Amino acid sequence: MIPPVEIVDNVADIPVQSMGFMTRIPPWSLVVFGIISVQIGAAFAKSLFDVSGPAGVVFIRTFLAAVFFTLIWRPRLRGYTRRVYVSMLIYGTVIACNMLLFYTAINLIPLGVAVAIAFIGPLVVAVVGSRKLMDFVWVAVAAIGILLLSPLTNTSLNVPGVMVAFMTAGAWALYIIFTKRVSTMLEGHTTLALSMCLAALVAFPFGAAGAVKVLANPQLILLVLVVALLSSVIPFAMDFTAVKRLTSRVFGLLASVEPAVSAIIGFVVLHEALGWREVIGIGLVTVAAIATTREG
Repeated sequence: MIPPVEIVDNVADIPVQSMGFMTRIPPWSLVVFGIISVQIGAAFAKSLFDVSGPAGVVFIRTFLAAVFFTLIWRPRLRGYTRRVYVSMLIYGTVIACNMLLFYTAINLIPLGVAVAIAFIGPLVVAVVGSRKLMDFVWVAVAAIGILLLSPLTNTSLNVPGVMVAFMTAGAWALYIIFTKRVSTMLEGHTTLALSMCLAALVAFPFGAAGAVKVLANPQLILLVLVVALLSSVIPFAMDFTAVKRLTSRVFGLLASVEPAVSAIIGFVVLHEALGWREVIGIGLVTVAAIATTREG
């Protein structure tokens, strides 16, 4: 019988070599690179929605990420405590729900608007975990930037899409909280690998039919692989490594660059023009993120 694996309560107790080369990269840069990757992946993913629907893309990306993480890190399936299994189940469910809600939102409303609304989640995490006055100042600056990035006053938006975006905000907040909570339970990325497998199982009943339609088209297989790599493999590995060395507050505030990144990617990839409000909003969010990073 395999003995239970002891939960690691201190990040310093985790062997550095188990985290790979990413441990030598500043944690804030991992978060930022992960954000850029996931937003580029989201832009490409929208082109698959007509074939598979949002849920189909979610299942494909979680399944491929689970396969990749399992092959790379080779996690054991048995021998953990009940607490670890429950935590992985909750974390995997949060991952799947976050993806399903986000892709549903960007299928109904513009990418930049969906991300801006969803950022309420990380903003709440940042405010709840803050104890300094300047933290609230930077949160306020980021909030103003987000409002400027959200054309809510001059754009006709799909009401259900806006509601789903607000639900995404809650899922995003839970993702930040649980990523921090489970990141140090086991050595290396074992928890992430097993949780991603559970996320794929949660997404299966929603997206299996749509995934079959995509995989049946050879011309879309390469695009699917790119989406899975950019949207799941790279950002989740980077987030999971970075959060081991960051507090939930700093991790949440670093996410403030996501609305700015989505606006830029919308301009570059989707050819969405940026007005003066968007430019000012990007500047404010970027300043708040840099200030937060320096303090963190």
